[in-house]
Amino acid sequence: MIKALCWMAAAGLLALGAPVWAAERAPDLTLTGTLTGKDHQTYREIPFRAPAGVTRLTLRFSYTGRDQKSVIDLGLRDPSRFRGWSGGNKDTVVIEAADATPSYLSGPIPAGTWKLVLGVPNLRMGAKATYAARIWFDHAADAFPGFLDKPVKAGPGWYRGDLHMHTAHSDGSCPSRRGAKVPCPVFKTLEAAEAAGLDFIAVSDHNATSQNQALRELAPYFDDLLLIPGREITTFHGHANVWGPTGFLDFQLGSARAPDFGRIEAEVEAAHGVLSINHPGLPSGEGCMGCGWTAKDVDFSRIQAVEVVNGGALKAVGGAEGPASGLPFWEARLNAGLRITAVGGSDNHNAALDIAADREGVGRPATVAHAAELSQGAILQAIRQGHVFIDVFGLRGRLLAVEARSGGATAEMGDLLPVAAGAEVAVTVRVAGAPEGAVLALAGDGAALARLGDPALGAAEATKRFELTADGRAHWLRVDVRDAKGQLLMIGNPIYLRPPRP
Repeated sequence: MIKALCWMAAAGLLALGAPVWAAERAPDLTLTGTLTGKDHQTYREIPFRAPAGVTRLTLRFSYTGRDQKSVIDLGLRDPSRFRGWSGGNKDTVVIEAADATPSYLSGPIPAGTWKLVLGVPNLRMGAKATYAARIWFDHAADAFPGFLDKPVKAGPGWYRGDLHMHTAHSDGSCPSRRGAKVPCPVFKTLEAAEAAGLDFIAVSDHNATSQNQALRELAPYFDDLLLIPGREITTFHGHANVWGPTGFLDFQLGSARAPDFGRIEAEVEAAHGVLSINHPGLPSGEGCMGCGWTAKDVDFSRIQAVEVVNGGALKAVGGAEGPASGLPFWEARLNAGLRITAVGGSDNHNAALDIAADREGVGRPATVAHAAELSQGAILQAIRQGHVFIDVFGLRGRLLAVEARSGGATAEMGDLLPVAAGAEVAVTVRVAGAPEGAVLALAGDGAALARLGDPALGAAEATKRFELTADGRAHWLRVDVRDAKGQLLMIGNPIYLRPPRP
């Protein structure tokens, strides 16, 4: 007998930063049934209805009787076409517009009668096998949970990543096996990320989401590398990365589809994305139309990050602080009272580049996030919170951890620390991977309050402490690491000093 059990979805979304299935809601639909030896080498099609407005269908299939060599194969039909057949090799299937589990076709989820297609290649006479198909229907308002259903690594830590790179799905190219310049397949970028010692990446092809099909296929194989969906919204007036969503977002800024950047910001917010302005300090013109940021009437309070260091800019004169630097743009927003996270991205267009030899190699610069775990939700939450530093040259083992204490309150990079006038603040800085002669450097309007003393680190791994006295006004204070020649090596995000609320 076949039974269909329905539950209402649990209200609300998973908290950002929580493991994908840590608070798994009940399935919207569960199909159960029993097969016997009479079903040997037959097919069953079990109907179920998908409601209107569904953008993602997730199915988890299980059955009993494996100890008796029972085998039940799995497939799906939608109201108008066959969507795929995974046989017995998968127990979880995800289908959405931009990607689908290998064996299945991506595309819209039409409302109406779908069919669970079961094939029974083997079920002994006298044996029974019970099955359960749990089905979740997600909508546009639901956040994309990631390509894997568990963290790549459990537990808090500093996780290294690259948030900006391109593949064959836009303008990424690399040498073929015979040496010809060809559109570069996605797996080459993932191999380069592994070689660079990265923990996470976001593939951000221009206005494209087709790369997500490849990422979903590759995620189970690259199971020590977190793959985050991304795309570079590329307009005539600036570029911006979006991390997290997989669905379409408008990019035709200035058209009826997106008359102003506020429309794009609203779409990103509705999709639970993290929005970052890319390489704002680059020139914009015939050589690279829209590469610099010239968009008008932008509400920067709706933007979570700025790409302060870009791999391409590192190759220009002055590097991270040259004319193409994103630092002045970012600092202007901080001086205006906003809290926006500084990130870095290689902007890699050739996964074959050697990070040690080329400043646009994957992972150079690296964004290093202090996250609760290595999962999509936790990394994106760390970026939103500013729990991030930039490793300008992408060298493994580098660390910049900043903590400020005042009274009973504690803050790390990106956090707000409430301090009244006259309150003492103790700052502790931990650094690893610093070269000989490296020093701490302070930036921001809060730097004048600090009593740093000797800035020299003195060793590759060092802990430095200094104090400051709050003056009762709002400030931001950033700690960076520079080499003996003054070149930026690591860029911290600020700690924000704010007077307590009355």
